Amino acid sequence: MRNVRNRSITALAATLLASALLAAAAPHPSAAAPRLGVDLDTVTIPELQARMGDGLLTSSALTTAYLHRIKTIDPKINAVLRTDPTALRQAAASDARHRRGAVRGPLDGIPVLIKDNVNTRGLATTAGSLALAGKPPGTDAALVTRLRKAGAVILGKTNLSEWANFRAAKPTSGWSAVSGQTNNPYVLDRNPCGSSSGSAAALAASLAQVAIGTETDGSIVCPAGMNGVVGHKPTLSLVSQDGVVPISAEQDTAGPMARNVVDTALTLSVISNGGIAHHGGATGLTDALPRPDGLRGKRIGLWRLPSLGPKVDALMTRTAKRLRAAGAEVVEVTPPYQKRLAELEFPALLSEFHRDIDAYLATRHGPRDLAGLIEFNRTHPAERTCFAGQELFEQALAAPPTTDPKYRAMRAELTDLSRRSINETMATHRLDAIASPTNPPAWTTDCARGDNDVIPSSTPAAVAGYPSLSVPAGFVGELPVGVLLMAGAHQDTELLTLGAAVENRLTAWRAPHYLPSAGTDASR
Repeated sequence: MRNVRNRSITALAATLLASALLAAAAPHPSAAAPRLGVDLDTVTIPELQARMGDGLLTSSALTTAYLHRIKTIDPKINAVLRTDPTALRQAAASDARHRRGAVRGPLDGIPVLIKDNVNTRGLATTAGSLALAGKPPGTDAALVTRLRKAGAVILGKTNLSEWANFRAAKPTSGWSAVSGQTNNPYVLDRNPCGSSSGSAAALAASLAQVAIGTETDGSIVCPAGMNGVVGHKPTLSLVSQDGVVPISAEQDTAGPMARNVVDTALTLSVISNGGIAHHGGATGLTDALPRPDGLRGKRIGLWRLPSLGPKVDALMTRTAKRLRAAGAEVVEVTPPYQKRLAELEFPALLSEFHRDIDAYLATRHGPRDLAGLIEFNRTHPAERTCFAGQELFEQALAAPPTTDPKYRAMRAELTDLSRRSINETMATHRLDAIASPTNPPAWTTDCARGDNDVIPSSTPAAVAGYPSLSVPAGFVGELPVGVLLMAGAHQDTELLTLGAAVENRLTAWRAPHYLPSAGTDASR
Protein backbone atom coordinates (compact mmCIF):
# COMPACT_ATOMS: atom_id res chain seq x y z
CA MET A 1 0.00 0.00 0.00
CA ARG A 2 2.77 2.47 0.83
CA ASN A 3 4.35 2.29 -2.64
CA VAL A 4 0.94 2.77 -4.28
CA ARG A 5 0.25 5.80 -2.09
CA ASN A 6 3.65 7.31 -2.82
CA ARG A 7 3.20 6.83 -6.57
CA SER A 8 -0.14 8.62 -6.37
CA ILE A 9 1.47 11.58 -4.58
CA THR A 10 4.26 11.67 -7.15
CA ALA A 11 1.69 11.50 -9.97
CA LEU A 12 -0.28 14.36 -8.42
CA ALA A 13 2.88 16.44 -8.10
CA ALA A 14 3.77 15.77 -11.74
CA THR A 15 0.26 16.69 -12.85
CA LEU A 16 0.22 19.94 -10.88
CA LEU A 17 3.73 20.73 -12.10
CA ALA A 18 2.76 20.14 -15.72
CA SER A 19 -0.31 22.34 -15.38
CA ALA A 20 1.61 25.18 -13.80
CA LEU A 21 4.47 24.92 -16.30
CA LEU A 22 1.98 25.49 -19.10
CA ALA A 23 0.59 28.52 -17.28
CA ALA A 24 4.13 29.78 -16.70
CA ALA A 25 4.89 29.92 -20.41
CA ALA A 26 3.43 33.44 -20.51
CA PRO A 27 5.00 36.30 -18.52
CA HIS A 28 3.74 36.53 -14.96
CA PRO A 29 1.10 39.28 -14.74
CA SER A 30 2.06 40.46 -11.24
CA ALA A 31 4.43 43.28 -10.44
CA ALA A 32 8.01 42.10 -10.91
CA ALA A 33 10.41 41.81 -8.01
CA PRO A 34 13.68 43.69 -8.58
CA ARG A 35 16.06 41.82 -10.92
CA LEU A 36 14.06 38.60 -10.74
CA GLY A 37 11.20 39.18 -13.15
CA VAL A 38 8.78 37.50 -10.74
CA ASP A 39 6.59 38.53 -7.84
CA LEU A 40 7.78 36.55 -4.84
CA ASP A 41 4.36 36.91 -3.21
CA THR A 42 2.61 34.93 -5.94
CA VAL A 43 5.15 32.99 -8.00
CA THR A 44 4.95 29.18 -7.89
CA ILE A 45 7.69 26.59 -8.01
CA PRO A 46 6.79 25.52 -11.59
CA GLU A 47 7.03 29.14 -12.71
CA LEU A 48 10.43 29.47 -11.06
CA GLN A 49 11.64 26.23 -12.63
CA ALA A 50 10.42 27.38 -16.05
CA ARG A 51 12.46 30.57 -15.74
CA MET A 52 15.50 28.67 -14.50
CA GLY A 53 15.16 26.26 -17.40
CA ASP A 54 15.05 29.16 -19.86
CA GLY A 55 18.09 30.80 -18.27
CA LEU A 56 16.07 33.80 -17.09
CA LEU A 57 16.60 33.15 -13.38
CA THR A 58 19.19 31.49 -11.17
CA SER A 59 18.82 29.89 -7.79
CA SER A 60 21.59 32.21 -6.58
CA ALA A 61 19.53 35.29 -7.49
CA LEU A 62 16.39 33.78 -5.96
CA THR A 63 18.18 32.83 -2.74
CA THR A 64 19.79 36.26 -2.51
CA ALA A 65 16.37 37.89 -2.90
CA TYR A 66 14.91 35.79 -0.08
CA LEU A 67 17.91 36.48 2.17
CA HIS A 68 17.43 40.19 1.50
CA ARG A 69 13.76 39.95 2.44
CA ILE A 70 14.66 38.14 5.65
CA LYS A 71 17.12 40.90 6.51
CA THR A 72 14.70 43.75 5.76
CA ILE A 73 11.26 42.33 6.64
CA ASP A 74 11.82 39.71 9.31
CA PRO A 75 12.64 42.23 12.07
CA LYS A 76 8.92 43.10 12.00
CA ILE A 77 7.73 39.53 12.55
CA ASN A 78 10.68 37.59 14.04
CA ALA A 79 9.92 34.41 12.15
CA VAL A 80 13.43 33.30 11.12
CA LEU A 81 15.75 32.17 13.90
CA ARG A 82 18.86 31.86 11.76
CA THR A 83 19.88 31.60 8.13
CA ASP A 84 22.16 28.86 6.83
CA PRO A 85 25.60 30.32 6.02
CA THR A 86 25.92 27.76 3.19
CA ALA A 87 22.66 28.81 1.45
CA LEU A 88 24.34 30.66 -1.44
CA ARG A 89 26.80 27.79 -1.89
CA GLN A 90 23.86 25.39 -2.14
CA ALA A 91 22.22 27.70 -4.69
CA ALA A 92 25.40 27.89 -6.79
CA ALA A 93 25.52 24.07 -6.92
CA SER A 94 21.92 24.04 -8.13
CA ASP A 95 22.75 26.61 -10.83
CA ALA A 96 25.53 24.34 -12.06
CA ARG A 97 23.07 21.43 -12.29
CA HIS A 98 20.62 23.58 -14.23
CA ARG A 99 23.36 24.54 -16.71
CA ARG A 100 24.27 20.86 -17.18
CA GLY A 101 20.66 19.81 -17.63
CA ALA A 102 20.96 17.62 -14.54
CA VAL A 103 18.10 19.06 -12.47
CA ARG A 104 17.18 16.71 -9.64
CA GLY A 105 13.49 17.56 -9.43
CA PRO A 106 10.98 20.35 -8.87
CA LEU A 107 12.64 21.62 -5.67
CA ASP A 108 16.14 21.89 -7.14
CA GLY A 109 17.33 25.41 -6.30
CA ILE A 110 14.18 26.32 -4.35
CA PRO A 111 14.78 28.01 -0.94
CA VAL A 112 13.15 26.18 1.98
CA LEU A 113 12.84 27.18 5.63
CA ILE A 114 12.83 24.44 8.28
CA LYS A 115 11.06 24.57 11.64
CA ASP A 116 13.60 24.58 14.44
CA ASN A 117 12.52 21.25 15.88
CA VAL A 118 13.77 19.41 12.77
CA ASN A 119 17.42 18.34 12.92
CA THR A 120 19.83 20.02 10.51
CA ARG A 121 23.44 18.91 10.66
CA GLY A 122 25.85 21.62 11.71
CA LEU A 123 23.00 24.15 12.11
CA ALA A 124 21.47 24.65 15.54
CA THR A 125 18.21 22.80 16.22
CA THR A 126 16.76 23.97 19.53
CA ALA A 127 12.99 23.41 19.60
CA GLY A 128 13.10 27.00 20.87
CA SER A 129 14.80 25.95 24.12
CA LEU A 130 18.12 27.15 25.51
CA ALA A 131 18.65 23.57 26.68
CA LEU A 132 19.43 22.53 23.08
CA ALA A 133 21.18 25.74 22.02
CA GLY A 134 24.66 24.27 22.36
CA LYS A 135 26.16 21.77 19.93
CA PRO A 136 24.06 21.29 16.75
CA PRO A 137 22.93 17.83 15.62
CA GLY A 138 25.51 15.77 13.78
CA THR A 139 23.02 14.43 11.25
CA ASP A 140 20.00 15.66 9.34
CA ALA A 141 16.46 14.57 9.96
CA ALA A 142 15.34 12.10 7.30
CA LEU A 143 13.12 14.70 5.62
CA VAL A 144 16.03 17.18 5.42
CA THR A 145 18.13 14.47 3.79
CA ARG A 146 15.39 14.14 1.17
CA LEU A 147 15.29 17.90 0.62
CA ARG A 148 19.06 18.06 0.13
CA LYS A 149 18.99 15.09 -2.24
CA ALA A 150 16.30 16.88 -4.24
CA GLY A 151 18.53 19.94 -4.57
CA ALA A 152 16.51 22.25 -2.34
CA VAL A 153 18.34 25.18 -0.76
CA ILE A 154 18.12 24.98 3.04
CA LEU A 155 17.67 28.68 3.70
CA GLY A 156 17.47 28.58 7.50
CA LYS A 157 15.41 27.70 10.56
CA THR A 158 12.13 29.19 11.76
CA ASN A 159 10.98 30.12 15.25
CA LEU A 160 8.27 28.05 16.91
CA SER A 161 6.26 27.81 20.08
CA GLU A 162 8.88 26.36 22.43
CA TRP A 163 8.83 22.55 22.58
CA ALA A 164 6.05 22.68 19.97
CA ASN A 165 3.69 24.26 22.54
CA PHE A 166 3.98 21.30 24.91
CA ARG A 167 5.50 22.79 28.05
CA ALA A 168 3.26 25.30 29.86
CA ALA A 169 -0.39 25.11 30.87
CA LYS A 170 -0.86 28.67 29.56
CA PRO A 171 1.46 28.89 26.54
CA THR A 172 1.74 31.84 24.18
CA SER A 173 2.01 30.55 20.62
CA GLY A 174 5.02 31.74 18.68
CA TRP A 175 7.22 32.39 21.73
CA SER A 176 10.50 30.67 22.49
CA ALA A 177 13.30 31.42 24.91
CA VAL A 178 15.78 31.23 22.04
CA SER A 179 14.16 33.87 19.83
CA GLY A 180 11.25 35.55 21.59
CA GLN A 181 7.85 36.20 20.02
CA THR A 182 6.85 35.71 16.38
CA ASN A 183 4.20 38.18 15.22
CA ASN A 184 1.37 37.75 12.75
CA PRO A 185 2.39 39.59 9.55
CA TYR A 186 -1.14 40.79 8.87
CA VAL A 187 -1.52 42.54 12.22
CA LEU A 188 1.64 42.61 14.26
CA ASP A 189 0.07 42.59 17.73
CA ARG A 190 -1.91 39.45 16.86
CA ASN A 191 -0.79 35.88 17.36
CA PRO A 192 0.49 33.59 14.57
CA CYS A 193 -0.88 30.41 16.23
CA GLY A 194 1.40 27.52 17.04
CA SER A 195 3.54 25.68 17.02
CA SER A 196 4.72 26.11 13.39
CA SER A 197 4.37 29.85 13.92
CA GLY A 198 7.60 30.93 12.30
CA SER A 199 7.14 28.74 9.23
CA ALA A 200 3.68 30.13 8.52
CA ALA A 201 4.53 33.76 9.30
CA ALA A 202 7.66 33.56 7.13
CA LEU A 203 5.64 32.27 4.20
CA ALA A 204 3.00 34.98 4.60
CA ALA A 205 5.82 37.55 4.46
CA SER A 206 7.39 35.77 1.45
CA LEU A 207 10.68 35.01 3.19
CA ALA A 208 11.02 31.62 1.45
CA GLN A 209 9.23 29.70 -1.26
CA VAL A 210 8.15 26.82 1.00
CA ALA A 211 8.62 25.79 4.62
CA ILE A 212 8.42 22.69 6.78
CA GLY A 213 6.15 22.56 9.82
CA THR A 214 5.27 19.83 12.29
CA GLU A 215 2.00 18.89 13.95
CA THR A 216 0.72 16.79 16.80
CA ASP A 217 -2.71 18.43 16.82
CA GLY A 218 -3.22 21.66 14.87
CA SER A 219 0.38 22.89 14.73
CA ILE A 220 0.59 22.96 10.92
CA VAL A 221 -2.97 23.81 9.98
CA CYS A 222 -3.75 26.48 12.60
CA PRO A 223 -0.66 28.60 11.81
CA ALA A 224 -1.40 28.15 8.10
CA GLY A 225 -4.97 29.38 8.57
CA MET A 226 -4.06 32.25 10.86
CA ASN A 227 -1.30 33.48 8.54
CA GLY A 228 -3.24 33.03 5.31
CA VAL A 229 -1.13 30.27 3.75
CA VAL A 230 -1.51 26.58 2.87
CA GLY A 231 -0.52 23.81 5.27
CA HIS A 232 -0.80 20.06 4.83
CA LYS A 233 -0.71 17.59 7.73
CA PRO A 234 0.05 14.29 5.99
CA THR A 235 -1.20 10.85 6.87
CA LEU A 236 0.76 9.56 9.87
CA SER A 237 4.09 7.94 8.83
CA LEU A 238 3.93 9.25 5.25
CA VAL A 239 6.79 11.60 6.23
CA SER A 240 9.51 10.15 8.46
CA GLN A 241 9.74 11.58 11.97
CA ASP A 242 13.36 10.45 12.31
CA GLY A 243 15.35 13.42 13.64
CA VAL A 244 12.32 15.52 14.60
CA VAL A 245 11.88 16.62 18.23
CA PRO A 246 8.86 14.56 19.36
CA ILE A 247 5.70 14.90 21.37
CA SER A 248 3.98 11.66 20.41
CA ALA A 249 4.89 9.00 17.85
CA GLU A 250 1.17 8.16 17.71
CA GLN A 251 0.30 11.60 16.28
CA ASP A 252 3.43 13.56 15.25
CA THR A 253 4.09 14.35 11.62
CA ALA A 254 6.07 16.90 9.67
CA GLY A 255 4.43 18.44 6.64
CA PRO A 256 4.79 21.01 3.86
CA MET A 257 3.61 24.62 3.99
CA ALA A 258 3.50 27.13 1.12
CA ARG A 259 1.52 30.05 -0.29
CA ASN A 260 -0.35 27.78 -2.72
CA VAL A 261 -1.40 24.16 -3.05
CA VAL A 262 0.84 23.29 -6.01
CA ASP A 263 4.02 24.17 -4.06
CA THR A 264 2.68 22.27 -1.05
CA ALA A 265 2.07 19.14 -3.15
CA LEU A 266 5.47 19.33 -4.81
CA THR A 267 7.18 19.62 -1.44
CA LEU A 268 5.25 16.64 -0.10
CA SER A 269 6.34 14.60 -3.11
CA VAL A 270 9.95 15.21 -2.06
CA ILE A 271 9.77 14.72 1.71
CA SER A 272 7.39 11.75 1.72
CA ASN A 273 8.74 8.24 2.10
CA GLY A 274 8.21 7.48 -1.60
CA GLY A 275 11.27 9.44 -2.65
CA ILE A 276 11.78 12.28 -5.09
CA ALA A 277 9.35 13.21 -7.83
CA HIS A 278 11.33 14.13 -10.94
CA HIS A 279 9.72 16.28 -13.60
CA GLY A 280 10.21 16.13 -17.31
CA GLY A 281 7.80 18.76 -18.53
CA ALA A 282 4.20 18.51 -19.61
CA THR A 283 4.55 15.94 -22.37
CA GLY A 284 2.04 13.15 -21.97
CA LEU A 285 0.41 14.70 -18.92
CA THR A 286 -1.94 17.23 -20.52
CA ASP A 287 -4.93 14.87 -20.32
CA ALA A 288 -4.57 14.85 -16.53
CA LEU A 289 -4.50 18.62 -15.99
CA PRO A 290 -6.86 19.99 -13.32
CA ARG A 291 -10.22 20.79 -14.89
CA PRO A 292 -12.15 24.06 -14.61
CA ASP A 293 -15.02 22.00 -13.19
CA GLY A 294 -12.86 20.25 -10.60
CA LEU A 295 -15.47 20.79 -7.85
CA ARG A 296 -18.44 19.61 -9.87
CA GLY A 297 -20.07 16.59 -8.25
CA LYS A 298 -17.84 16.66 -5.17
CA ARG A 299 -19.66 16.18 -1.88
CA ILE A 300 -18.27 18.20 1.00
CA GLY A 301 -19.51 18.05 4.58
CA LEU A 302 -19.44 21.45 6.31
CA TRP A 303 -18.72 21.27 10.05
CA ARG A 304 -19.57 24.83 11.05
CA LEU A 305 -18.10 25.13 14.57
CA PRO A 306 -20.12 28.19 15.64
CA SER A 307 -17.95 28.42 18.78
CA LEU A 308 -15.39 30.21 16.61
CA GLY A 309 -17.70 33.19 16.37
CA PRO A 310 -20.40 34.65 14.09
CA LYS A 311 -17.93 36.33 11.72
CA VAL A 312 -16.15 33.06 11.04
CA ASP A 313 -19.51 31.33 10.62
CA ALA A 314 -20.58 33.98 8.10
CA LEU A 315 -17.35 33.39 6.18
CA MET A 316 -18.09 29.65 6.09
CA THR A 317 -21.56 30.43 4.71
CA ARG A 318 -19.98 32.48 1.92
CA THR A 319 -17.43 29.72 1.31
CA ALA A 320 -20.15 27.08 1.00
CA LYS A 321 -22.07 29.31 -1.42
CA ARG A 322 -19.02 29.69 -3.66
CA LEU A 323 -18.29 25.96 -3.63
CA ARG A 324 -21.92 25.21 -4.52
CA ALA A 325 -21.74 27.71 -7.37
CA ALA A 326 -18.78 25.72 -8.72
CA GLY A 327 -20.84 22.51 -8.73
CA ALA A 328 -20.01 21.00 -5.35
CA GLU A 329 -22.68 19.59 -3.07
CA VAL A 330 -22.22 20.98 0.45
CA VAL A 331 -24.11 19.39 3.32
CA GLU A 332 -23.87 20.27 7.00
CA VAL A 333 -22.36 17.64 9.31
CA THR A 334 -21.26 17.25 12.91
CA PRO A 335 -18.62 14.54 13.38
CA PRO A 336 -19.40 12.47 16.52
CA TYR A 337 -17.34 11.63 19.60
CA GLN A 338 -15.67 15.06 19.93
CA LYS A 339 -16.24 15.40 23.69
CA ARG A 340 -14.70 12.02 24.40
CA LEU A 341 -11.71 12.74 22.16
CA ALA A 342 -11.07 15.96 24.08
CA GLU A 343 -11.18 14.05 27.39
CA LEU A 344 -8.72 11.35 26.32
CA GLU A 345 -6.16 13.03 24.07
CA PHE A 346 -4.17 15.09 26.56
CA PRO A 347 -3.61 12.31 29.15
CA ALA A 348 -2.41 9.99 26.38
CA LEU A 349 0.00 12.62 25.04
CA LEU A 350 1.56 13.06 28.49
CA SER A 351 2.64 9.41 28.63
CA GLU A 352 3.82 9.42 25.03
CA PHE A 353 5.81 12.63 25.45
CA HIS A 354 7.75 11.24 28.43
CA ARG A 355 8.69 8.14 26.43
CA ASP A 356 9.58 9.96 23.21
CA ILE A 357 11.37 13.04 24.54
CA ASP A 358 13.63 10.84 26.69
CA ALA A 359 14.61 8.89 23.57
CA TYR A 360 15.30 12.09 21.60
CA LEU A 361 17.28 13.87 24.33
CA ALA A 362 19.57 10.86 24.58
CA THR A 363 20.77 11.72 21.04
CA ARG A 364 21.63 15.38 21.82
CA HIS A 365 24.06 17.38 23.94
CA GLY A 366 22.27 18.94 26.92
CA PRO A 367 19.75 17.47 29.37
CA ARG A 368 19.64 13.71 28.92
CA ASP A 369 16.01 13.14 29.85
CA LEU A 370 12.78 14.89 30.84
CA ALA A 371 13.79 15.15 34.50
CA GLY A 372 17.01 16.88 33.48
CA LEU A 373 15.08 19.21 31.19
CA ILE A 374 12.76 20.23 34.02
CA GLU A 375 15.76 20.99 36.22
CA PHE A 376 17.38 23.02 33.42
CA ASN A 377 14.29 25.25 33.16
CA ARG A 378 14.22 25.76 36.93
CA THR A 379 17.77 27.11 36.89
CA HIS A 380 17.52 29.32 33.77
CA PRO A 381 15.31 32.40 34.33
CA ALA A 382 15.28 33.24 30.59
CA GLU A 383 13.14 30.14 30.08
CA ARG A 384 10.38 31.66 32.21
CA THR A 385 9.89 35.10 30.64
CA CYS A 386 6.72 34.12 28.75
CA PHE A 387 6.11 30.41 29.26
CA ALA A 388 6.11 31.03 33.00
CA GLY A 389 5.55 27.39 33.93
CA GLN A 390 6.38 23.89 32.77
CA GLU A 391 3.30 22.15 34.11
CA LEU A 392 3.01 19.83 31.11
CA PHE A 393 6.60 18.62 31.59
CA GLU A 394 5.90 17.93 35.26
CA GLN A 395 2.63 16.13 34.52
CA ALA A 396 4.34 14.06 31.81
CA LEU A 397 7.08 13.04 34.26
CA ALA A 398 4.41 11.69 36.61
CA ALA A 399 2.21 10.14 33.89
CA PRO A 400 1.77 6.36 33.60
CA PRO A 401 4.26 4.70 31.25
CA THR A 402 3.07 3.63 27.81
CA THR A 403 3.28 0.01 29.00
CA ASP A 404 0.47 0.68 31.50
CA PRO A 405 -2.78 -1.14 30.56
CA LYS A 406 -4.87 1.95 31.34
CA TYR A 407 -2.77 4.03 28.94
CA ARG A 408 -3.03 1.36 26.25
CA ALA A 409 -6.80 1.25 26.61
CA MET A 410 -6.95 5.04 26.40
CA ARG A 411 -4.91 5.22 23.19
CA ALA A 412 -6.87 2.36 21.64
CA GLU A 413 -10.14 4.17 22.36
CA LEU A 414 -8.72 7.42 20.99
CA THR A 415 -7.65 5.78 17.74
CA ASP A 416 -10.96 3.99 17.34
CA LEU A 417 -13.21 6.98 18.05
CA SER A 418 -11.20 9.48 16.00
CA ARG A 419 -11.21 7.24 12.94
CA ARG A 420 -14.87 6.44 13.37
CA SER A 421 -15.61 10.15 13.71
CA ILE A 422 -14.30 10.77 10.20
CA ASN A 423 -15.15 7.42 8.58
CA GLU A 424 -18.76 7.35 9.78
CA THR A 425 -19.37 10.99 8.83
CA MET A 426 -17.96 10.49 5.33
CA ALA A 427 -19.81 7.22 4.78
CA THR A 428 -23.17 8.45 6.07
CA HIS A 429 -23.12 11.54 3.84
CA ARG A 430 -21.13 10.00 0.95
CA LEU A 431 -18.48 12.72 1.23
CA ASP A 432 -15.25 13.41 -0.58
CA ALA A 433 -14.06 15.51 2.38
CA ILE A 434 -15.13 17.22 5.58
CA ALA A 435 -14.60 21.00 5.69
CA SER A 436 -14.50 23.26 8.73
CA PRO A 437 -13.03 26.62 9.69
CA THR A 438 -9.35 26.15 10.48
CA ASN A 439 -9.07 28.99 12.99
CA PRO A 440 -10.69 31.99 14.59
CA PRO A 441 -9.34 35.46 13.78
CA ALA A 442 -5.96 35.81 15.46
CA TRP A 443 -6.16 36.85 19.11
CA THR A 444 -3.95 39.56 20.58
CA THR A 445 -0.65 38.14 21.83
CA ASP A 446 -0.47 38.39 25.61
CA CYS A 447 2.04 36.45 27.71
CA ALA A 448 0.11 37.08 30.90
CA ARG A 449 -3.08 35.55 29.51
CA GLY A 450 -1.66 32.96 27.14
CA ASP A 451 -3.45 31.59 24.09
CA ASN A 452 -7.14 31.72 23.34
CA ASP A 453 -6.89 28.53 21.35
CA VAL A 454 -9.84 26.19 21.81
CA ILE A 455 -9.92 25.13 18.14
CA PRO A 456 -11.45 21.65 17.80
CA SER A 457 -11.38 21.31 14.00
CA SER A 458 -7.92 19.73 13.78
CA THR A 459 -8.41 17.04 16.43
CA PRO A 460 -10.24 14.23 14.57
CA ALA A 461 -7.67 13.99 11.77
CA ALA A 462 -4.74 14.60 14.11
CA VAL A 463 -5.69 11.82 16.52
CA ALA A 464 -6.74 9.44 13.74
CA GLY A 465 -3.49 9.95 11.81
CA TYR A 466 -5.55 11.05 8.79
CA PRO A 467 -4.55 13.88 6.43
CA SER A 468 -5.81 17.45 6.67
CA LEU A 469 -5.19 20.54 4.56
CA SER A 470 -5.79 24.21 5.34
CA VAL A 471 -6.43 26.54 2.40
CA PRO A 472 -7.07 30.31 2.71
CA ALA A 473 -10.83 30.97 2.86
CA GLY A 474 -10.95 34.72 3.40
CA PHE A 475 -10.64 37.40 6.04
CA VAL A 476 -12.38 38.70 9.11
CA GLY A 477 -11.34 42.32 8.95
CA GLU A 478 -7.60 42.19 8.29
CA LEU A 479 -7.15 38.71 9.75
CA PRO A 480 -6.98 35.52 7.64
CA VAL A 481 -9.17 32.48 8.22
CA GLY A 482 -8.59 29.11 6.57
CA VAL A 483 -10.90 26.31 5.53
CA LEU A 484 -9.72 22.92 6.80
CA LEU A 485 -10.30 19.87 4.60
CA MET A 486 -10.12 16.38 6.12
CA ALA A 487 -10.38 12.94 4.52
CA GLY A 488 -9.74 9.29 5.28
CA ALA A 489 -6.48 7.39 5.71
CA HIS A 490 -3.93 7.79 2.90
CA GLN A 491 -6.19 10.20 0.98
CA ASP A 492 -3.43 12.83 0.75
CA THR A 493 -3.47 12.90 -3.06
CA GLU A 494 -7.22 13.27 -3.25
CA LEU A 495 -7.20 15.93 -0.55
CA LEU A 496 -4.52 17.99 -2.29
CA THR A 497 -6.37 17.71 -5.60
CA LEU A 498 -9.59 18.89 -3.96
CA GLY A 499 -7.67 21.60 -2.12
CA ALA A 500 -6.29 22.93 -5.40
CA ALA A 501 -9.84 23.18 -6.75
CA VAL A 502 -11.06 24.92 -3.58
CA GLU A 503 -8.10 27.33 -3.68
CA ASN A 504 -8.78 28.10 -7.34
CA ARG A 505 -12.43 28.85 -6.58
CA LEU A 506 -11.91 30.95 -3.44
CA THR A 507 -8.77 32.90 -4.56
CA ALA A 508 -8.56 34.20 -1.00
CA TRP A 509 -4.82 34.85 -0.61
CA ARG A 510 -3.49 38.38 -0.30
CA ALA A 511 -0.19 39.77 0.91
CA PRO A 512 0.06 41.15 4.46
CA HIS A 513 0.37 44.85 5.25
CA TYR A 514 2.12 44.52 8.64
CA LEU A 515 -0.44 46.67 10.43
CA PRO A 516 0.57 47.50 14.01
CA SER A 517 -2.96 46.86 15.33
CA ALA A 518 -6.43 45.98 14.04
CA GLY A 519 -8.31 47.47 16.99
CA THR A 520 -11.07 45.33 18.43
CA ASP A 521 -13.38 44.83 15.44
CA ALA A 522 -11.50 41.78 14.12
CA SER A 523 -11.54 39.88 17.41
CA ARG A 524 -14.00 37.10 18.04
